[in-house]
Amino acid sequence: MNAPANPIPHFEVAEQVLLKPHGLAPHMLERVFSQLFGNHVDYADLYFQYARSEAWSLEEGIVKSGSFNIEQGVGVRAIAGEKTAFAYSDDISLEALKAAANTTRAIAAAGAQRLAPLLRRSKQPAPLYAGNDPIASLDDAAKVRLLERLEAMARAVDPRVKEVMASIAGTWEVVLVARADGQMAADVRPLVRISISVIMEDGVGTGHRREQGSAGGGGRFDYAYFTDAVLHDYASRAVHQASVNLAAKPAPAGEMTVVLGPGWPGILLHEAVGHGLEGDFNRKGSSTFAGRIGQRVASKGVTVVDDGTIADRRGSLTIDDEGNPTQRTVLIEDGILVRYLQDTLNARLMGVPITGNARRESFAHLPLPRMTNTTMLNGSHDPEEIIKSVKKGIYAANFGGGQVDITSGKFVFSTAEAYLIENGKITTPVKGATLIGNGPDAMNRVSMIGNDMALDSGVGTCGKEGQSVPVGVGQPTVRIDGLTVGGTG
Repeated sequence: MNAPANPIPHFEVAEQVLLKPHGLAPHMLERVFSQLFGNHVDYADLYFQYARSEAWSLEEGIVKSGSFNIEQGVGVRAIAGEKTAFAYSDDISLEALKAAANTTRAIAAAGAQRLAPLLRRSKQPAPLYAGNDPIASLDDAAKVRLLERLEAMARAVDPRVKEVMASIAGTWEVVLVARADGQMAADVRPLVRISISVIMEDGVGTGHRREQGSAGGGGRFDYAYFTDAVLHDYASRAVHQASVNLAAKPAPAGEMTVVLGPGWPGILLHEAVGHGLEGDFNRKGSSTFAGRIGQRVASKGVTVVDDGTIADRRGSLTIDDEGNPTQRTVLIEDGILVRYLQDTLNARLMGVPITGNARRESFAHLPLPRMTNTTMLNGSHDPEEIIKSVKKGIYAANFGGGQVDITSGKFVFSTAEAYLIENGKITTPVKGATLIGNGPDAMNRVSMIGNDMALDSGVGTCGKEGQSVPVGVGQPTVRIDGLTVGGTG
């Protein structure tokens, strides 16, 4: 999106940003690998990163905060068997690389030395996004005006809006990976996001109510994506959510049929199922899905895919953080578990192919097998048909926070926008509904899958072992029978 007429290849950008300013060249990196290979190691890599980021927030028409940050550095990793040694430095220099390499040799096994690789540029897939720097796509005054327009739009939707909080964030990241097999790969990653929250008030005296709604979106492009039409959509959705909650009644409690809406409600799938399909949890036997390849883990018709190759999406990557191309990986097919998400370490130890899902928050973190854009594919039912099939239940249109235990699969999710379903119709909005269940059990209770699969708007961030990375989710309308609902009514 908004690509320049003659874009500079991402690898050349990485060389200009990460190597040349520090007097480095590929043949000099080969010396670092020579030092790493003084004893036997199974795998080693160097991960260079440069990231420039900013964030602005507006509240009550005033810029409340602004930040700008530049981060750069290199991580050096060596693996021998199941042992990993890792060192990093924010000093990108040959001396710092050699010092880090010397530290990682501590885990190297005694044995025959390996020859250092002759580094070469690997054949990379076509970029999934333009490498434009979003921070440079608008001047600071224009960014503030953008937030002011967003605030004005929200207030214009409904006079009951009393407070508006809006924020914008952008990142331009360049990474370069050099590996023990001689491959070198690079990526230039833009990322933007806008968020809006509104507080609405209604009624007087004992009937006075105050509720919040939020919306937003983004992806791997620059700020030009945020046209007035896009901004108005975010503002309208935030106000709609707040207004629904103003009219909401306490949610009922008990076991009932739950219908999940399309798009962002896929976060339940991400948390309750996706994390349990990551390779490290399954290699260690700590996931409820461990050892279940080839077994039925969901209802017939349920197909779950992790796809890092969707153009411009928040969770997409042209290459993962080990330099491997991302893939479209089918995890559950027609209810049968077919594979896990893998990085290099866990794939090697489990004897299975790499899936291109190695991700790390920064050069100062180890890569882990992580999701990218995780979705449930379409079924055959019209969404209206699904609603009409429910005599009494809950329709969850949007979610707030949630918690999941990977080992047991148990989850608790709070709804941000939910309604009663009565006699086949969506009726009264309800507040305080929480969905309680077990990931594999819930997937086996799926009875109808819609044909309206949608991706989220580009707001997801996933945490694992203290590392946060951007992700995407998506699903069609889904009916789940016999799910426990915790309510306030």
